[in-house]
Order: sequence, then C-alpha cells, then structure tokens
Amino acid sequence: MAPNNKDNNNNNKPDRRKPKFSAYWIYAAIFLIFLGINFFGGGSWSEAPKTTQTEFEKFLRDGDVEKVKIVNQKLAKVYLTEEARQKEVHAKKDTPAIFQPGPNDPAYQFEFGDLQNFENDINEIKEQYNLDTQLVWETESNLWGEILWSLLPFIVIIAIWIYIMRRMSSGGAGGAGGQIFNIGKSKAKLFDEKTDVKTSFKDVAGLEGAKEEVQEIVDFLKNPDKYTSLGGKIPKGALLVGPPGTGKTLLAKAVAGEAKVPFFSLSGSDFVEMFVGVGASRVRDLFKQAKEKSPSIIFIDEIDAIGRARGKSNFSGSNDERENTLNQLLTEMDGFGTNTNVIVLAATNRADVLDKALMRAGRFDRQIYVDLPDVRERKEIFEVHIRPLKIDDSLDTDFLAKQTPGFSGADIANVCNEAALIAARKGKKNISKQDFLDAVDRIVGGLEKKNKIITPEEKEAIAVHEAGHATVSWMLEHAAPLVKVTIVPRGQSLGAAWYLPEERLIVRPEQMLDEMCAALGGRAAEKVMFDKISTGALSDLEKITKQARAMVTIYGLNDQIGNLTYYDSSGQSEYNFNKPYSEKTAELIDKEISSLVEKQYQRAIKLLEDNKEKLKELADELLEKEVIFKESLERIFGERPFKKKEHVALGETTSSSSNGEDKNEEKDQDDDTTQDGNETEKIATT
Repeated sequence: MAPNNKDNNNNNKPDRRKPKFSAYWIYAAIFLIFLGINFFGGGSWSEAPKTTQTEFEKFLRDGDVEKVKIVNQKLAKVYLTEEARQKEVHAKKDTPAIFQPGPNDPAYQFEFGDLQNFENDINEIKEQYNLDTQLVWETESNLWGEILWSLLPFIVIIAIWIYIMRRMSSGGAGGAGGQIFNIGKSKAKLFDEKTDVKTSFKDVAGLEGAKEEVQEIVDFLKNPDKYTSLGGKIPKGALLVGPPGTGKTLLAKAVAGEAKVPFFSLSGSDFVEMFVGVGASRVRDLFKQAKEKSPSIIFIDEIDAIGRARGKSNFSGSNDERENTLNQLLTEMDGFGTNTNVIVLAATNRADVLDKALMRAGRFDRQIYVDLPDVRERKEIFEVHIRPLKIDDSLDTDFLAKQTPGFSGADIANVCNEAALIAARKGKKNISKQDFLDAVDRIVGGLEKKNKIITPEEKEAIAVHEAGHATVSWMLEHAAPLVKVTIVPRGQSLGAAWYLPEERLIVRPEQMLDEMCAALGGRAAEKVMFDKISTGALSDLEKITKQARAMVTIYGLNDQIGNLTYYDSSGQSEYNFNKPYSEKTAELIDKEISSLVEKQYQRAIKLLEDNKEKLKELADELLEKEVIFKESLERIFGERPFKKKEHVALGETTSSSSNGEDKNEEKDQDDDTTQDGNETEKIATT
C-alpha cells in the first residue's frame, strides 16, 4: 500500500503552534513588577542579621558599636567599628560573599520594646563605660510599597469588575450572568442531525392521526418537490392540543429526531422577562436564526404562556409585555418578509385561552388534537414502557390496557415505574401482574394507611357507605359494575370501590341518571341502615350536582328547560358579570337540578330497602375482610339482572376521605364524553 504523501508532509512539518496570548499574562507581569519594587526598592540587596537586645548591650559594653540607628521608633540597626569588624565573633562564615554587609551597611538589627527605656539603657551604658557611640533617629519609607498598598484595593475592584463583565458578556455561567448583554437573544436549544437526539416515531406509541400529520411536515422538509410540484405550499405551523401527559412534547422530540433539518426547541416562558421589550426581541432573534438555517423547525412548548387572548386581563390599560411578545410572534409567523421555509410547531393543553389571531389559518394551519389513548393505544404504550423492565412471562398487556381507562401516556409510564418499585420492595426478580394492579391502586387511590386510627362506629359507617355504592351499582342497568371494594385507607380516602366503566363516546340521559343514583347509594345506605346521614357523601354530592347541572344547562337533557345550552365554548363568558339567562330561568334551573338529584336519592333508598338484608350481609363481610371482590356480590346478590358484554377497563373508584377532596380531577362537564375515568368519591367524616 502506497504511503500517503499528504500525511507524510503534514508529519514532516514542524509544529509551529504557539501558545495563545492571554490578558492574564499582563496582569501577572504587573503584579511581579510591583512585588519586586516592594521588596527590592529599599536600595539594599542584603538584610542585616538579626540579634537580640541582650547581645547588643554586650557588644556595646565591649566598645564594638560605632553607631545605633533607630528606624521608625521600633527597629535598631547596629553599625560596628572597623576594629570590631575584624573580630572573629562578628564574622559571617555561613553567609555568601555577595550577601555580606558592606562598610556602610548595618551589621545587626533587632526590634525593641519601649523606646524610652531603650534610650535610657544605652545612655546608662555609655556613661558607665565612657563610650562615644552615636544614637541616630531615622524614618524610612518604601515609596513604591506605599503606592502599591494604596492602589491595591482599586486594582482588586477593577480586576473583579473585568472578570464579571467578561463572564456576563460571554454568558459562560449559563445563568443570569449571561443575560446582561444577551438579554434579547433567543434561548432556543438547537438540535440537528449531528446531535444525540435518538427519539423517533417508533418510540411514540398510539397517536396515529397526530403522527401522520406531523410526519407529513417532516416529509415535506425532506422532499419538498413531491408537494410543490402540484402547487402545494408548506404549512406554516401546526398546533398540538390535548390533555396533559398525552405525548405532545414527545411527538415534538420525535420530529427533532426524524427531521434532517435544524430544530429549535424552547418553552413559551423563555420569552417572558422582567425587562420591557425582551420578549419581542427574543422572538425576532429566534426567527432570524431559524431563517438563516432554513429550512428549519421551531417548537414552542406551552405556548399559552405568551399566546393568551389579548385585552382580557389588562384592566389597567398599561403596557403589557406579553401582548408585545405575541404581536411580534404574529408578525413573524405571517407578515411582511416572512420566510415560508420555517415551520412552527407548538403545544398546549389550554387551546381555549389562545388568541384568535394566533389560531387562524396562515399561522397555525393545522390544529392536531392529541387525545387520551384508547384501549388499543394503551396496549402499544405499555409495550413501549415495559421494554426495559424485567417482567414476568405471563404478563398480558391486553389485560393492563383494560385496567387503565382514562390514563394518559405519562400515567402509564408512571404505572410501569411504580410496578417496578413495588416488585423491588418485595424482593422479586421480575415484575408480575399483581405488581401492576398494586401500582394502579397506588396511583389512583394513594398509599395504603393501615395504621390510621378509625373508631369502630366510623369503620362500620364506611363499610355501609361503600356497600351501598356496590349494591346500587349492581342493581342498575347502566351503572358501571363493581370489581372490588375496600375500607383500607388510601391517601386521604378511608375506603374505595373500584368499577369497570364503559368507554363511551356519547352518553344518554338514562345512563347519567343511573350513575347519579349509584353515586347516591352511599348516603342512601347510611339512611336505610342507621336512619342517619353524615358528611361522608361530600364528594358524591359534588359529583352529582355537577352532573345534574350539566344535564340541565349544558347538554339540553331537561324537559322543562328544553333544547337550550348556556355553555360557551369560546370562553368569552368567563369574563362576563351577567348570567346568560334571567332570574326566573335561574330559579327554574335550580329547581330542576334539585328535582333530578332528589329523585335519584329516593330511587337509591327504595333499591336498598328492598335489599336491606343483603346490604347488611355485604357490609358485615366487608368489615370482616376489609377487601371484597365481585365474587362476593355474585354470591350474595346473584348474577346481575342486566347481562352485558365484558367491559374494557378497571378505573372508576369511590373512596372515603376525611376532607372530601378528589384525588383525580374529573373531566369538565362540557365535553361530549362520559366521565368514566378514574374518579374518586370520598367520605368527609367529622
């Protein structure tokens, strides 16, 4: 193989690399110069040997001292006579010749205490031995040393100032320091094909419709001729909308991993700053960088931080920095001089608060709704998240998908992680089905608190309450069938009932009424068994009141009100001080809501009175075992009167709590879907 001449030439060339010049060299040189002047500026290269006052007095008595120079009233320099210099006792054998004191240099020096006593001692010895030793006073000063010490504070302050300004101008600290001179610069993080972004569309389970639309944008950037040959134009923006945890940011990460173009990623809050004009400046800088690297993609996460509708919250009439930032963003996305080779992706779970000008076609041409996954998509998500886990061979992902209705992708990831932690806590070698079920219970209901102090009367009331829910739901056709009931405290709850709700897309009035009746089963059971009621139905009442109000005012399911809705999907009514109906209609609405609830309460009481003995038997078994399953209800009540096909999931819970607050928030009643997720009903016991 022939040698590479180019490499040989490079190897033969001498290495001419020189050390780079640094300003710190100048600082070091100045410091050394001042140091040298300070030490050697006294005019002498040698320093007299030190002695003591006792030895000095001995030399003085022997007549060896010619002169004593008192310097600055604290240092005595001793000069010897010519004869004394020749004496062996004063010879400095260990000192090199270059450092030997000269004829005009002091032979010794020492520091003394009190000046007056020192003078008296010398005068006394002089009189006693009749000596003519001279006593001289002198004040010495190091001019350069004094200048150095006087300038030193200023030098330190200037050096610190230069260091801080360098750090701030370079932004090396990565924090607030880099914001002084780069305050208007964009904070977007740039990803390209050379970075280590490994996320791809294969890592995004489910979301088929959303992936298809986003993949089309990526494909357009890779193969623009495929679309432009037919006269099509690239979309300027796509808005990902959906509940929290559904995978909007993950989808954007997949775009960054798939696209072979520069990808700028930042959050909406990165534009917000305390200084006026900074947000708009950062928007300009961001789009300037994106245009320089076009074709490119900009991803703004949580865009509602700057994209809120203008003019709604600015009651003072003062300058609103967030509105200025939004105005600049609108101009950059679709205004004079915009570049069509820059695509903007954004994500939010609050699309209802965004400005209409931001949502229009030409800015965000596509609004991609990323919904909660269905049972098939949940299976795919489980398969992605259990890939790195050591699971049991018998684990069925279909079963896990059915146990988690209403769970988002983030919830499923949390379930898998909790299952691994639970299995590790138990000392297992792999993760089993029961670990996943325990993880679902842990996430939805909270941590078990078996040591919580509950009186026997309270425990009996909780058991009757939960047995009432189970009984009524078992007897009603459209209520979700029960899977298990427990009175073991979890989190803030004192008991819980787990159901298998259907995943419905539309809900009929009879289904909503059955769910309301089942929710009132707990209070009705207390009334039937004890002829007393308690505060334990707080969460039940909150849930059914919302549901009844939605039936009357939102969905138009009430005969007296008719086919009317007072729901405003635009969100404009949120800022109105007047109701969209008259006082007379308000009275009618309140009356119909109360009538709906009371009818279902009486219906629940009648059902429980007809099955009072079975209700008591179920409550006693629950008190004894603390946890019972569907098999106990089948043994006590028999098969359900209304046979249904197998439901898809375990999810809805009812629980008893000391404060009545929900663990999981219900979905808003303005959605055309059921409220079948992991809802929580709790007892507030006084």
